[in-house]
Amino acid sequence: MMLKTYNNKAWLLVLPVVLCVAFSAIIPLMTVVNYSVQDILGPDQKVFVGTEWFQLVMRDPELHAALGRQVLFSAAVLAIQIPLGILLALALPATGWRSSLSLVLLAMPLLIPQNVVGTIWQIYGRGDIGLAGAALTKLGVNYNYTGNSMDAWLTVLVMDIWHWTPLIALLAFAGLRAIPEAYYQAARIDGASRFAVFRFIQLPKLRGVLLIGLLLRFMDSFMIYTEPFVLTGGGPGNATTFLSQYLTQKAVGQFDLGPAAAFSLIYFLIILLACFVFYSLLQNAGPAEKAPH
Repeated sequence: MMLKTYNNKAWLLVLPVVLCVAFSAIIPLMTVVNYSVQDILGPDQKVFVGTEWFQLVMRDPELHAALGRQVLFSAAVLAIQIPLGILLALALPATGWRSSLSLVLLAMPLLIPQNVVGTIWQIYGRGDIGLAGAALTKLGVNYNYTGNSMDAWLTVLVMDIWHWTPLIALLAFAGLRAIPEAYYQAARIDGASRFAVFRFIQLPKLRGVLLIGLLLRFMDSFMIYTEPFVLTGGGPGNATTFLSQYLTQKAVGQFDLGPAAAFSLIYFLIILLACFVFYSLLQNAGPAEKAPH
C-alpha cells in the first residue's frame, strides 16, 4: 500500500489570500459585531449592552417599512427583468455582424457608473427639460417623481430595469448559444412549434444560467443605494428609502453606531440566507441532458 505524502508548504500559497480576506472582511465584520453589543459614549467610553440594540432595531417601525419597500422592489425587479432579459436574448441575431453590434449596444448601460445613471434619470424625468418627463406632461399625465411617492418608486424601478436588464439578456444569450444544434434539428424533424422549442429545449437549458442571473440581480437590487440616493434622495418622504440608505442614515446621519451595527448584521444575515437559498436551487438545477444523436 502506497502512502500519500502531504506538503504543508502549499498552505503558503493561499496565505496572501487569507490575509486579504482577513483585512477586507473578517476584521471589519468583527468590529461591527463589537459595536453591535456596546453603547459608544466617546472615544474611550463604551458600555456593554448585550442584545439591546438588536431588540431596539427589530422593534423599529421605520426598519419594517424600509424592509417592506426593499422586498417589494427586489421582487418587482426579478419579476420584470428575468422575462424581459429572456425575450431580448431570443430577439437578438444569433450570428454575424448584426449580432456583435446588438450585443455591444445592449451592454452599453452596464458600462455607466451608478451615480451617473442616477443623474441621467434625474434629468430624463424632469418635466421641463427631461425627454420622458416632458413627454408625459404633454400627454396629460401628472408625473412628478420629486413630489409623488408612486412616481418616484416607479422611476427608480424603471431606471434599474434599464440599467441591469442587459445583464440578464447577455447571460441568456450565452446560454442559448451553448445549446447544441442537434436539439433544434430533432425539434424540426418532430414538427415542434417555436413555443414548444422554447418550453422544452431552450428554457430547461437556460435554467442554470437564469439562476445565476437571479442570484446576481437579487443581491444587487437588495443592496441598491446610489441610484435612488442620487435620483430622489430617498424621497419624497421615505418612498424610495431602501434598507441600505436607512442603514447609512443610522450610521452616518444620526451617528447611532450601536443600532447601525446591529442592523447591518441583520441585513447581512438576510442577504446571506437568501443567497444560500438561491445557491441551493442552483445546485439542484441538475446536470444538462445529453444531446440527442
